[in-house]
Amino acid sequence: MRTFDEQLAALVTAALAEDIGDGDHSTLSCIPADARGKAVLKIKEDGVLAGLEVARKIFAMQDSSSVFTPHKKDGEPMKAGETAFEVEASVHTILSCERLALNCMQRMSGIATLTRQYVGKLEGWHTRVLDTRKTTPNFRLLEKEAVRIGGGVNHRMGLYDMIMLKDNHIDYCGGIEMAIEKAYVYVQRLQLPLEIEIETRSLEDVQKVLASGKVNRVMLDNFSPSLLKEAMELIDGRLETEASGGINLDNLLDYAATNVDFVSVGALIHQARSLDLSLKAV
Repeated sequence: MRTFDEQLAALVTAALAEDIGDGDHSTLSCIPADARGKAVLKIKEDGVLAGLEVARKIFAMQDSSSVFTPHKKDGEPMKAGETAFEVEASVHTILSCERLALNCMQRMSGIATLTRQYVGKLEGWHTRVLDTRKTTPNFRLLEKEAVRIGGGVNHRMGLYDMIMLKDNHIDYCGGIEMAIEKAYVYVQRLQLPLEIEIETRSLEDVQKVLASGKVNRVMLDNFSPSLLKEAMELIDGRLETEASGGINLDNLLDYAATNVDFVSVGALIHQARSLDLSLKAV
């Protein structure tokens, strides 16, 4: 598996190729190739800062001689009017990387800010908040990094780092017991370091999972808080537990009150609003 930096390098390369194409003709037409300059990242909305280190790496990838001076850190609260960083580099680099750095930071800061709201509401409770795979294609790396910066917990990164048997797997396989058995045999045969999680849709499903003894975590999907409480009593700490489906800031504490280990919230990413930032020449 590639490292974070290797994945980021591939993302940045593809994003710049998409944006620049056969050349940044706006810059090529009026800026000398050897011109150097400075720019500052100005914060225009309150929130949680995320993506600063990503921006540093974007500029460094394009200009190894760039000088990046941070004034804040990822995960810190930010206020409108503050400066996040200053960068000195080739003007061509600053102008070609400006939009990519801003797009990443604005999106990441919005996700981190929303995640921090969930995390703050869960302060003092056992339950922790997870993200999901409901991410933007080819941008998952940074969306999940923003959740982490905001204090949330990353669920599996993709289809490769956990066996997660959802309703369609179960239905195609012919039932919950058969799906569990086949997944367990698969992991043992290939000696894979993968945990098995399975989705349940009823208390009867939960009982079948407990009887198998071959699952690490049970997902309790679309359980009401009262039904979730019954399920938690059945499970009695024997498995990790995750509640999902329709969980939001308004009902979050109703789920936390059941003492479930995790709540998964796709909204951390797909409902987050990008925050306003700008990069200005100085």
